[in-house]
Amino acid sequence: MINEKIILGIDPGTTVMGYGLIKVTGNKAQLITMGVLELHKYSDHYLKLQKIFERVVQLVDTYRPDELAIEAPFFGKNVQSMLKLGRAQGVAMAAVLSRSLPIFEYAPLRIKQAITGNGSASKEQVAMMLQQLLKIKEMPQYLDATDGLAAAFCHFLQNQKIVGGGGAKSWKEFMNSNPSRVKK
Repeated sequence: MINEKIILGIDPGTTVMGYGLIKVTGNKAQLITMGVLELHKYSDHYLKLQKIFERVVQLVDTYRPDELAIEAPFFGKNVQSMLKLGRAQGVAMAAVLSRSLPIFEYAPLRIKQAITGNGSASKEQVAMMLQQLLKIKEMPQYLDATDGLAAAFCHFLQNQKIVGGGGAKSWKEFMNSNPSRVKK
């Protein structure tokens, strides 16, 4: 029996929140959807938090994910921005917890490293790699959507086990057996 699960990935933000959902079947992942919640039209910070909560609950109720992968806030120079971002992340987590889903948190560097092999990759590089890996036909207007998707895909990669008869005996054998995991 093939194991299936759905992973929701979120890139929290108070101006734009990105999200992506993937369906994992065995050791293969496919895109379900990705998008953004645009919050710049709201001036009240607490209204933004309410909109984040409502959208995340709506995503969970619509797509029934099994797990949440969320990008952790990174340390910045602006304390107020950091506080607002932390609140946005906390509200998204509370929305998922209200539906009893497990949460997995990943640092931005770890997500970029998992997707591109480079922890300092740009948003564009992450988006291009995801486009290739998930065969995305049309890229979104906001790269926050691919950032949310990247969190989900990072979580998928973290849970991969190399399938084979006892493992590869050399790097060449591993690369031949796993062409999708080799960066060219």
